[in-house]
Amino acid sequence: MLKKICLLVFIMLFCTKVSAYAFENPFSKPKDTRARELKYQYEVLKEDEKDKMEGKILNLTPSGYMTVDEYEKMSEYKDRANLEIEIPRTQTPSDFKYVPHPLYRITKYNDPPGGVELTLGKKLYLNRQINTQGIVSPDFSKLVYSAVYYYTDSASVASDLFVIPLDEGDTNLNKILKANTAKRWPDPILSTDKAIDNYAAFRTITPVDFSTDGTKLLAKQKIGSREDGIWQTRIYVYDFNKKLSYDLSEVRDAIVYFWKEYMDLNLDEKRWDIYPLGFSKNNPSRIIVQGFAFTGEVPVFLGTWSVDWKGVQSRLVSFDKNVDLQISQNGYKIVKDGVEAYQTVERQEKVNKEQTKYLKKKYKQERKEQIEAIKDEYEFAVKVLQSDYKDEYRDYKKLRALSGTTESAQLQEAYKQYLIDQTKKDIENTQKKIDKKKKEIEKIDKTIDKLYEQTGDTSKSKPEDSQEQPQEESKPETIQS
Repeated sequence: MLKKICLLVFIMLFCTKVSAYAFENPFSKPKDTRARELKYQYEVLKEDEKDKMEGKILNLTPSGYMTVDEYEKMSEYKDRANLEIEIPRTQTPSDFKYVPHPLYRITKYNDPPGGVELTLGKKLYLNRQINTQGIVSPDFSKLVYSAVYYYTDSASVASDLFVIPLDEGDTNLNKILKANTAKRWPDPILSTDKAIDNYAAFRTITPVDFSTDGTKLLAKQKIGSREDGIWQTRIYVYDFNKKLSYDLSEVRDAIVYFWKEYMDLNLDEKRWDIYPLGFSKNNPSRIIVQGFAFTGEVPVFLGTWSVDWKGVQSRLVSFDKNVDLQISQNGYKIVKDGVEAYQTVERQEKVNKEQTKYLKKKYKQERKEQIEAIKDEYEFAVKVLQSDYKDEYRDYKKLRALSGTTESAQLQEAYKQYLIDQTKKDIENTQKKIDKKKKEIEKIDKTIDKLYEQTGDTSKSKPEDSQEQPQEESKPETIQS
């Protein structure tokens, strides 16, 4: 009788222990080390989610405060060809009521022929670099401009020639206005020597004109000194099809040879230079060049010459300085063409104010929605963490309940079976929740259909002819240990 009473007391104590574990609140202060560890992990993960949420809200307005991962993500390479460039607008200072807005038009670049020159002003010496006005190809597909550099150590100047591909699907004027150095080719097509061993030396390269078909570019390089003027001009042709440049110095040698051989004048002992005018209209494969010698007060005309675009077969065209030369003008540029009327600018300012007001309102609404979405995402993540923590705590309580009644091998087998059964229960509960949501959706659809019938409108279409077959309900697989 005493044994039965002792057994009954032991069973009652065991049931009380199991019941206490079953109804123990997982979010209360845990009593043992493992339970405290689970609670600590849950709190840490929850705090991480909160930090992520606050970081996302903070980064809605970009700032310098960010993690290393966020910085590396923002520092990833971006394709320059996909950048959106806007047309520059005239900024109105706060103390001005009206600032004229310039208008632009497209005109020929090489007009008059050979008249395009660089002017190196104070801006170059202050900024150490300037970008010159570019020349646009005849098909408005690319713009070529010269970048000029100033080196303070030797007071020397160098230059590079870059290409900017123009956007498609816009007007020709807007294409040019949107041209931005951010989209330029990374490497220059032509470059000058950048040595700084000669004080005050300058080497600048300037586009002259495109060929008729736009596949070749004529450029001139000025070499000289700011102390004693220009030393010489060299001309080059860049072939966009072959990505090669050609030095046309042969025409200079031909002029020197002609005047030495036939006129007994050694030009190497004189100061003289050439001036490229452009591509010939009658023979587009040849380039027209004029020469002048500065031997006195009045420059001496050395004749008009032509040379092949590859720098071969130099020919004398005429010794008549006033001969009618047929020079093609193929490239384009933009020039200012007056300003917008005051009434137009005033109306545009009113439109801009209304647009700014609308955009600010839209921005506030979008920001509010983004913050709400971030907070909803945080709440969902916390609920997932709570669910995972409850499941882990539940499994741990079961393991504690079993550890006092079974041996080691039997404990592992019993706990393994518990996990299998519990997983099946979780799957069944999840399926019940899904079925419940489906019924709620069907109920809402029926209510919508009734509203359609009451108003007389056509009911929403149903996928009756859909050829998708209903998928078989997935059966839970047996969980392996």
